[in-house]
Amino acid sequence: MKEMKFEDAIIKLEGEVKKLESGNMTLDESIAAFEEAVKLIGVCNKQLENAERRVRLLTETEDGSITDVPFDFNDET
Repeated sequence: MKEMKFEDAIIKLEGEVKKLESGNMTLDESIAAFEEAVKLIGVCNKQLENAERRVRLLTETEDGSITDVPFDFNDET
């Protein structure tokens, strides 16, 4: 099975949260929606951790130390 994209997981997670917040589901439906939301959170967390590792690899200095470079969204260099 192909891994879900982060953006797709977020969209599905938002849908599950909206269903839960509606209050119009049975207990069993609510539990199923909650279980799905927990799985989606796990998918998102895993992908965020992988992205952080990739960024660290890209910011590793020649001597092997990690330099923390803050993101500046206004910097277009």
